[in-house]
Order: sequence, then structure tokens, then C-alpha cells
Amino acid sequence: MQHKTQLTLSFLLSQVLLLVFAEDLECIPGFQQKVFHIEQPSEFTEDQPILNLVFDDCKGNDKLNFEVSNPDFKVEPNGSLVALKNITEAGRALFIHARSAQAEDMAEVVVVGGKDNHGSLKEIFKIEDGSLGILRQKRAIVATAILIPENQRPPFPRVVGRVIDSDGTEGSKFRLSGKGVDQEPKGAFKINENTGEISVTRSLDREAIPTYQLQVEITDVSGKSIEGPVLLDIIVIDQNDNRPIFREGPYVGHVMEGSPTGSTVMRMMAFDADDPGTDNALLRYNILKQTPDKPSPNMFFIDPEKGDIVTVVSPALLDRETMENPKYELIIEAKDMAGLDVGLTGTATATIVIDDKNDHPPEFTKKEFQATVKEGVTGVIVNLTVEDRDDPATGAWRAVYTIINGNPGQSFEIHTNPKTNEGMLSVVKPLDYEISAFHTLLIKVENEDPLVPDTAYGPSSTATVQITVLDVNEGPVFHPDPMTVTKQENSPIGSVVLTVNATDPDTLQHQTIRYSVYKDPAGWLEINPTNGTIFTTAVLDRESPYVHNNVYTALFLAIDSGNPPASGTGTLQITLEDVNDNAPTIYPTLAKVCDDAKDLRVVILGASDKDLHPNTDPFKFELNKQSGPDKVWKIAKINNTHAQVSLLQNLKKANYNIPILVTDSGKPPLTNNTELKVQVCSCKKSKMDCSAADALHISMILILLFSLFSLFCL
Repeated sequence: MQHKTQLTLSFLLSQVLLLVFAEDLECIPGFQQKVFHIEQPSEFTEDQPILNLVFDDCKGNDKLNFEVSNPDFKVEPNGSLVALKNITEAGRALFIHARSAQAEDMAEVVVVGGKDNHGSLKEIFKIEDGSLGILRQKRAIVATAILIPENQRPPFPRVVGRVIDSDGTEGSKFRLSGKGVDQEPKGAFKINENTGEISVTRSLDREAIPTYQLQVEITDVSGKSIEGPVLLDIIVIDQNDNRPIFREGPYVGHVMEGSPTGSTVMRMMAFDADDPGTDNALLRYNILKQTPDKPSPNMFFIDPEKGDIVTVVSPALLDRETMENPKYELIIEAKDMAGLDVGLTGTATATIVIDDKNDHPPEFTKKEFQATVKEGVTGVIVNLTVEDRDDPATGAWRAVYTIINGNPGQSFEIHTNPKTNEGMLSVVKPLDYEISAFHTLLIKVENEDPLVPDTAYGPSSTATVQITVLDVNEGPVFHPDPMTVTKQENSPIGSVVLTVNATDPDTLQHQTIRYSVYKDPAGWLEINPTNGTIFTTAVLDRESPYVHNNVYTALFLAIDSGNPPASGTGTLQITLEDVNDNAPTIYPTLAKVCDDAKDLRVVILGASDKDLHPNTDPFKFELNKQSGPDKVWKIAKINNTHAQVSLLQNLKKANYNIPILVTDSGKPPLTNNTELKVQVCSCKKSKMDCSAADALHISMILILLFSLFSLFCL
């Protein structure tokens, strides 16, 4: 019994190991399809998807990114290959390199020349407009239109009309169909199959469905149609069952103060759902109430037919500045049946605003303003105040300030504070005490809107501003700034970059200047504090992350001897010329192939180089010396940056390291030797098993040892 138990445990362990291996075979990292063929279109359109690529690293695709060999194309995060601009030529092939935190792979898109010209369906089948007609024939069914009033009361059903069979075929029956019979709203109408009488089964609503188009047929005893169908129109007659409604509110109108009598303010339009061809929808308008009722209870009139609201008081009564409230509310009534007492009514509120016109100019609160500012400082130095009696919400109140004298260097600007209407006078170019210690400005104020013809700007619309400039210790200034120089990378330590020059604006104080490094991100530079000579303390490297677009930027300080001292900052931009100091690298460095593969192409290698042209591509790809008596690998160049690695024969399942040499085009050229790891895997039923042979060997030894241990225990 113990022997059988041990054998059972050994069998179960082997099954568990096989199950683990099977789960590993379910996902193959990389592109799910590696080679695509597309036809060359007349033009690749910008942002138009070309095809979709599927990459799966079997671990969630964390930090996945794509690179395309042609810079005019990119792969979107969802895998769509698109063009970055409209382009007509893409070359013979595009290579897409995908890399995630877990895997990387390469796919090839082969572009096949040629264009397809497809005509429309009409051009292909030679179909002309109107060539498909409907044959009609004379009918023996007489079906005249039926008129039914809406909102009828019970009892139902009630006969509303009849259709006639002029042939009177013996044994025939009538059949009715359409919207209202066997289509929604179902069951509203029915027909007596023997007499042809049409009945309505319930009350109808014209505003919901004004007309019905039914079909009448004649059938034999078996239900087969022998005549028809013909159309039967049912028209619902309107009743006055809908009140007028104002559905476009809120209603707000504007009229300028002082407008002449009869000026149109706004139009009120109501809607009536009843039949517009009847008095049921014929509307008349009336003003029920005006609020406030001053200076007159009848400030406005409404055209009863059109709904136009007009002024009916003199222009003198439309004075916004004398009104308690320059806004009126009118209760407007709309009545149907042409305004008769039996008509239905609806009401709405119309708001009328009396708009201000610019009949009061702005005036300064005083004739002269004072301001003090330190030299070298910018910003607001004084607020100029004005008064204006017009509406603060309009351009008739909003002020516009202008400096009309004393600003030849455009050192000052003035803007309006939108909340207070004050004029904010600012220094926009730093003032220099050494040049001028005092400034006098003449400023005028106007409104955004022009004044009405009978009003003009007076002397109070101008003012003087006296400005006093205070002396401060100003920092030295570099000349020029920025300072630019070109140097070759890898220059020897101690090389002179350039000598900077800074001057002190405070010419009357006779101060000395010392220099220091302010910001040197890479720690490459030093400066002589006395004469300003900058020299290198480390090797300059164009490929450094501190270099952007071949330019390295550092900041320096010039400090004067004032109390307290003042400093100025200067920018140095060093343009670094490239030398060939970086060997190219290849990608990917791992590839997989089936041991029985018919296509012996293993992987497409790409190469990149941190240097600039001409120290980069075209790259030269070579195989280093292969171990073993037989050469089973070959490498072939595809273009300047890519090469194809292929097998010369199928290999057994194992891991192989292939030495690849890639050389750039620099002078002298640099070569990099990289080992490409190729896993030859067993492939069965579209599943790839790349587990190493030694791993399988160890697993089998564990099973044998466990079995022997079981036998020993017996």
C-alpha cells in the first residue's frame, strides 16, 4: 500500500511540473505579427491610421514605447501606425522597434508600389439615377380621405368613413394596415372586412399626429391579396385645446436713453400648437402691467399683431440719470382666437433696460499728482482718480488714459483699473538716476464710447504727474548678454573659454567688480575673480545630459563693492562641436526562433549612435569570429541603420550567443562588439517553449531522485 502511495505522489508531482511548463507557453512576448505588407498609396495622410500593431510582453506592457526607422511616422499608444505629415514616399520598408520593461522586438512593414483606383458603385455597375422605377397600375378600390375631429368623447368605436370595392369580387374581404392599425399607435383604426366601414377606436390628438396614411387591400378567402394596396388618408381636424406659450425667454430688450418716440425696443413672439391655418392659433398681444409706473404708467406700447414693443413717451422722459431704476418689467399677454374673449391666453415677462449714452465726460479729481520711484524698479507708481456720472457698466463710464507729453523714451505706461476706473501709471522701462532724476507727464482721460454731439471734454479731463527718481546701487551689467562661444568637446582641462566684461552703471561711485560662478550644472568651468577669464576644470562632453541642442549654458555673477554690494548675472552659451567619441550600439540584444522554422530570418538589428553626423550612420554590421567548425549564422545589411541576422540551417533547442560588430562612419571610426543572445525554441501548435535544456534536465533529475527515494523507503 505504501509503495502505491509513493508512486501516486511521484506521478502527481510530474503532472504539476508539466502544468507549470504549459502555462509558460501560453504567451509569446513581442509583436504578434512581425511582417506586414501594405500598398504604396498616392499619399500617406497626416494622422490617418495605416495599420495596427499588437505588442505583448506578457507582463502588462509596462513602460512600452515604439520607435520607427522613418522619422516621418510614429506609433500611437494604441498601436496605430500613422504619418506625422502628408508624405508621398516612405521607402521600401519601415522598421518598428518596441521596447517595454520586460521585452523588446522588431517588426517590418514592407511598402509595395502601385495604386488601386476604385470607382463608385454607380460607375462599376453603370447605374443611372432614376433608372429604378416603381410600376403602378389602376386600382379597383375607392378610398376617399376621412376627416375626424380631435378630442372626441366616447362611445367608441364609431364609424368615420367607408372604402368601396368597385369590382365587388365575390368572397373578397377588406384588410387595413399602417401607422394607427398594426403599427404604433396600434389599434386606433379598424375596418369591417365585409362592408369596408372605417372606425376610430379612441380619441385622437392632432398636435401629436395630424394625419394618418393607411393602406387598404382586398384579399380572397385564404387571405391572399388580390387588389391593392391603395392609400387612405385620415386627417385630424383641429380644436382650440392649446394655450399660447412664450418659449424663447427670458425676454430682454434695450433702448438708448433719449430715444425718439416710437423707437422699437424688442419683439415678443408666442407659439400656439393648434392649427396655424385657423383662428385657434391666431394670436393678439397686450401689455397687462408695467413696473415701475414712473415717470409714466404707459412708457411702452405693443403691436397687437406683430408683438413689437415701442416707446410712447418723449425723449426727455427717457433720461437714465433721473430714473429711480433704469429697468422696466412688462407683463405681456398673448391670446388666441384673434383676441376674442373665448380665446386662450398665455403670459410672459419682458425686461426693458434703458441704456446709457455718453453725455457726461470723465474728470480728474485733482490737477496734479505726485509719485516717487527707485531707479531700476518697474511697476505701478501712482493711481489717478476720475469721476463720471454715466453708467458704470458701459463704455460711457469706462475711462481710457493717454500720456500726451513727457514720455519720449516710452518708459511709462498707463492702464485702466477695470474695477475702480482709476488710471494705473506704471514704469515699464527702468529709470536711471544718473540720466534724469525728475520726470513730468501730461495725461488726458476719455471714455471708451464717444461723447454725444452736444458734450465735449473740458480742462478737467487732463492732469499733470510729477515723478521723482531715487538713486540706488545698481548691479554690474555684462556685455554682451548672453555671451556665446564655440568649443570642441573633449578640449583639455584648463583651456580658456573666453574673458567676460561687465561694467557698473553707477558711474559716479567708482566701484570695483569681482566675478564668480553662479550656476555651472556640470561643474566644468571656473572664472578668475579679478579679470573675468573663464577656463575649463573638466572635459567638455557634448553627449552630457546637461547639454541641450549642442549648447551648454552657465551663469556668472559680477559683484560691485557697494554697501550693500549689488550683483549682475551674465549668461554664457558654449556651442560644443562633436567628435567621434561614442561607439554605436545595437538593439535588440535578445531574439527567439523555432528549431523547425522554415523562415531562417531570426531578427532585424538596429544601430544607434550618440554622436552627430558624419560620426554616426551608415553603420557597418559584421559577425565576429564564430565558435565551432561550422558557420551557421550570417548578417546582411538592410539600410544605413539596420541589418538582418539569419540562420544558415536549423539548430537544436539551446541558447546561442552571437558576437556582432557594428562600426560607425567617424574618422577614425569606432566599433562596438555586442553579444546577441538567440534562443532556439521548440514550437508546437503555435506555442513556443524557450526553457533552457539544462533547466529541463534538472527537473527530470528531481523527478528521478524523488522516485528513487520512494523505492528506498519501501
